[in-house]
Amino acid sequence: MERLTLLAAAVAVAFAGPAVAQEPPKDPPVIKIGAIFAMSGQASWYGTVMSQGMRLAVDEINAKGGVDGIKLEAVIEDHKGAGGAEGVAAINRLMSIHGVKAVMTSFTGPTLGIAPIADQNNIFLINGGGVGVKMIGASKYIVHNRSLASDLALGALQVAQSMGVRKMGQLHWKNDVGDNIVATVDPVWKKAGGSVVATEAVPQGATNMDTQVAKVRAANPDFIGMWMFTPEVGLALKRVREFGMKQPMIGVEFTANDAQIAGATAEGFLYLNDYFKASDDQPWSKQFAAAYEKRWGQAPEFYAANYYEGVYVIAELAGRARKKGGDYLNGERLKAALYENPRVDSVYGGQMTFQANGVAQKRVGLFKVEGGKGVFQKFVEVK
Repeated sequence: MERLTLLAAAVAVAFAGPAVAQEPPKDPPVIKIGAIFAMSGQASWYGTVMSQGMRLAVDEINAKGGVDGIKLEAVIEDHKGAGGAEGVAAINRLMSIHGVKAVMTSFTGPTLGIAPIADQNNIFLINGGGVGVKMIGASKYIVHNRSLASDLALGALQVAQSMGVRKMGQLHWKNDVGDNIVATVDPVWKKAGGSVVATEAVPQGATNMDTQVAKVRAANPDFIGMWMFTPEVGLALKRVREFGMKQPMIGVEFTANDAQIAGATAEGFLYLNDYFKASDDQPWSKQFAAAYEKRWGQAPEFYAANYYEGVYVIAELAGRARKKGGDYLNGERLKAALYENPRVDSVYGGQMTFQANGVAQKRVGLFKVEGGKGVFQKFVEVK
């Protein structure tokens, strides 16, 4: 019996073949994280804030030893707030000059431009700023730690419904972002028993929208949906009030830039957005806010928080993938590492969960402009 057992064991080993050792990780000398931001042009405010959050995170992680001893390096390119062509030029520079395999992207147009290039070159993308619904699934390697515009607008409808209003007028960006918000909210609002009495498109970069505002006024809505982003938000708020309209206005963004443009006419404006709150019960968020203000001389906007957080997401995924050895620093391996456990620590507090569509699930905040600043009202669970 003993001889038979030994023989069976030998046969089993022969069929199993030799044990395959895990390939050692192919470590680069430094992990370069690329970024494509609006560092110049009309939207350069975004690029400044995003890059400041990114740089702070890179420095913090490096001070703690990097990813298993490998330091990070931020490499930032400028898409100038323009469309896909500038994004393509930027990602080509990141690949050819710096050899990046993980890129932080922003704005819908540039992101859509670089998506097929990311697929062809196995590059991981994370978006913390762009809000266009077309970005979902644009690349097989893209994920988002930013709530997208259509989700925020649906939350705005929930707020409007709770106010008992029925007739909606809309001012929206005439681009992918604004058009997709309108396409999302119209059927939802009508199904809920509301009506859409005016829908007026405003070109991105417009300096005059009096014609559109006058048409909305003529329709006499119960409230106005503001489906646009800075700096057009500030101008729209200003002109709506200067045209004598007193209806509630609900939107999806308000920044310090808009406050400067709109002045007192922004009072009472309601908007939903990602909500970063530095508080005693959230140690990481409190530490980040203090470090950001010390370094940059101002409190962090949520855009800074998103790109700060995005660096930590990439570092976490690189560490996970590295443990399995081989060539781990690429889109395929980083995305696989994420979905093996889609829960990741969030600087907003607790953890965020990346859904199957690549969008991180977060609750959003409802704000009301008081004294030129957005004052948090409550959290909204978007349905």
